Order: sequence, then structure tokens, then C-alpha cells
Amino acid sequence: MADPSPAVDEASPSPSTTAITDLNEDAVAHCALNLSLQDISNMAMSCKLFKHVAYSDSVWQRLFREQWPQVLVSGSLPTVRVREAYLARRIALLRFKFVDPLDVCFYSVAKPHDHILLDNNDIFSTQGSSIQNIKIDNFLSESYYRATLSDHKARITCMRLFPLHETSLFRSEPQRTENVLVTSSCDHSIRLWWKGSCQRCFKGHNGPVSTLSDKLLGDGSGKILASGGEDATVRLWSLSSSGKRGQQALKATLYGHEKPIKLMSVAGHKSFLLVTISKDSKVRVWDTSTSSAVRSSCCVGMTSVPGVPVDMKCHESMLYIASGSSVVTIDLRTMQKVMTPAICKPILHSFSIMPSKSLICTGGIGKAMTWDIRRSQDAVKPQPMAELDGHVGSVTQLHMDPYKIVTGGRDDLRVNIWETDTGMLANSLLCDYPEEADISTGCSAMAVSGCRIVTASYGEPGLLQFRDFSNATCPVLKHEVKNDSKFWGPQCYSDTDCSDG
Repeated sequence: MADPSPAVDEASPSPSTTAITDLNEDAVAHCALNLSLQDISNMAMSCKLFKHVAYSDSVWQRLFREQWPQVLVSGSLPTVRVREAYLARRIALLRFKFVDPLDVCFYSVAKPHDHILLDNNDIFSTQGSSIQNIKIDNFLSESYYRATLSDHKARITCMRLFPLHETSLFRSEPQRTENVLVTSSCDHSIRLWWKGSCQRCFKGHNGPVSTLSDKLLGDGSGKILASGGEDATVRLWSLSSSGKRGQQALKATLYGHEKPIKLMSVAGHKSFLLVTISKDSKVRVWDTSTSSAVRSSCCVGMTSVPGVPVDMKCHESMLYIASGSSVVTIDLRTMQKVMTPAICKPILHSFSIMPSKSLICTGGIGKAMTWDIRRSQDAVKPQPMAELDGHVGSVTQLHMDPYKIVTGGRDDLRVNIWETDTGMLANSLLCDYPEEADISTGCSAMAVSGCRIVTASYGEPGLLQFRDFSNATCPVLKHEVKNDSKFWGPQCYSDTDCSDG
């Protein structure tokens, strides 16, 4: 039987196709007007044509107008290329280099704020056993939402934010960007909060719960929360369990520490490894994936560090511990000390690390200091890159990101903002108003996220202050900021050290 299908002429040309790279530059630029900032950044890295289009003024003019319409209404665009103007303004905003942020104050009882967290649209702060929840999106309409969560019966010791989709409360894709709040308390309990109420209560510790893991343990579904207590135990909790009281949420109790647990952090290279340090500065590493019935056998590494623990952070396979007057680096694969990248005498009060720039920042008495991790690898005695001087008392509050370092303390009425790369003072903000308070105090807690900062003081009355620099327009003048930093030369990110010449 003959094949009814028509014969195909193999010599006939294939249908013509047009690739996006065949379009002229104006057409590609018109398409780029619909892209986000992240998409445009990705576009610039794809090919030369797209990079040229991604740098064009028409693309950045639209981004500038959408982000800061109030800047363009009163005058023309800057005389420099619009992309450079956009990036310069964005960096200045992220460094708080303006005097007119959105500024909102909330007065409270004269009691220290122990912890503050800044979520997408929420400010969470703790005073004793209560949590204050303030909604940010109502500030411009002046219809403030402020709720007090008071289920805990004793002082709250730790507060963390974790992704909602890693818990059993997650229901639909639109919730993927939401977080849940988890708190530990001296009332022996851990509580999980969402939508303004307590959704889970975990009990099992035989004393105050002192700390929580900085991340959830494990991959995929079935994420685990770790807690440490005054009873010297580490407890693992499933956030996939249902039920208001968290029945059957306790998965394991790990024994081995002899003193109360002070800090804990999840390893960067293996999400099932948990690092804990107790008040006697003994460090233990736990494999939380093991199913051993003998829970002490979950410990896969031990060491100790000198001095009282202040803070601890994991990055990849490295562990950075700030204790006493120094920061020590330990390789979690061998449990051997690798280096001492920072020494801050007589004592450390705060610590932060930014691995992407190989930077450490330490808070001491009257000043903070930055340290280059790479330069410290072969140094007998590490030297600071910059000394951020000018504080009153101890620097107990410390934040560091690629743009800025924010420092503050309980004895200082101001928090200072420094440029991360240069150590130059960018701005100085009051965190209390002496003329409005019977008793003025410094910064007891703070939280920083992008262009936003929340500070807390506990004078008479107490003050919680929110500032958002996202739409600020009036720059800080140079004479308004006195620079007290001592910068010790340019920063080097290459594998070889910079020359002094």
C-alpha cells in the first residue's frame, strides 16, 4: 500500500527563524523597559549586545523614575549617566547618608528591649516576657498596628525568624515569602508565632531555654529546630508536627555538655551538623541525621576556646568563635584551630562576620575594629584594617553588610554608621531624645535591614525608633559628620597581599 504522506524535499530550505540577538538595539532596549533590576543585571552578563542595552540611559531612566519619583519631579535627571546616578543614590541610601528618613517613634515602659527583629512588614521586639509586634506598612497612613504577645511567663532569651514553607503551617505558594517567629524563654518553653498568635508550644527542657539554632537543620521536608538550655542539653524539634501543643515534636535530646548551652550555629557545608558552645567554652559538633539510640554518640567533634563566649558563626566548613579577647577560626572537618583573625583587648563585646568580603568586625570598649581574614592567615599578630572610634562605653550592638557597619552601645546615645570598604563615618543617629526623657540611656538593641533600622533605648520612658531611608532626599553634609575612624590602608580581595606602596 502506498504511503499517503507527502514526500519531503530534503533540499528545500528550512523555515526562517529570528533570534532576539537579530533585533536592532532600539527594539531590545524597548523590551528591556519591562524588566526588573535583577533581570537587567542578568541581561548585562549574557552578551556584549545585551550589556550595551542594559547600560543605556532609557532603561535606567525608567528604573530611576519608578524607584524615586519624588527626586525627578522637582528637576531634570542628573548630568551623569543615569545608571551611575542610580547606583550612587542606591549605595548612599543603603549607607544611611541622608538626614530626612521616614522616622517613627514608639514609646514604651522603662524596661530594656532584649531583642529586635525586622521582618518584611513587621517589627518584633521583646521586653521581659512580652513581644511587641508593630506593622510597618501602616506608618504613612498613621493608623499604627501594635500588638502585644504575652503567652510566655518569663523572660524571652532568644528570637529567630524562619521561612514559613519549612514548617507544617505552609499551605499555598503565595505564602512562600512569609516567615514564622520562634522564641525561647526562661519559662522552659519554645513558641512558634504566626499571624499574631502562638501556633505551637514546645516543652521538654528541664530549665530555662537559653538559645535557638540560627538556621533550621536538614534538607528538603522535615526541617529540625535545635534548642539549648540551662539543663546543658541540646534538643531537636520537628517543625512538621501538627497540634497546638506540639505533641511528639521532640525528636531527640543530646547529652554531653556539662554547663548551660550559650550559643549554637548550623554548619555551612553540611546542613545536618550543629555546633554548640557552653558557658565553660567547650565546643561540640553534633550529627543530627544519625538514628543512634545513644544520643551522646551523635557528637562527632569536640574542642574548646579561651575566654567567655560572646558570639559564634559558621561559614561553609569554618567556625568563627568570638570569646574573651579574640576571634578563633576552627575547621569543622578536622576540629583544628586554623587561625586567630582578630584580637580585641581587653575584652570583646560583639562580633560580626561578612565572608563575601573576608571581613570581621569586633566591638570593644569605645570603638569597633574591622579585620581582613586573608591578611590574618599568615600573621603572628593580626592587625585591624580600621578602628571605628568615638563611642562612649562598650560597643555591644553591631551590624555589618556590604555597604555599612552600624555600631552602638548601652552607654552611648548615638549609633554610628560607617562605610564598610573605607571605615569612614557616614552618619550618626540619636537613639534617644534627652530633652524628652527623665532618664536617658543608650542603645539596648537594634535591627538593620537594607535601608531600614530600628533602635531601642530604655530611659524614662523607653523608646523604640524606626527609620527608613528608602526615599530620603537630603544628603548628610560632610561637616555634619565628624570622622573618628583610623583606616590602615586599602582593602585587598585578591589571593596575594596588597603592596604598601
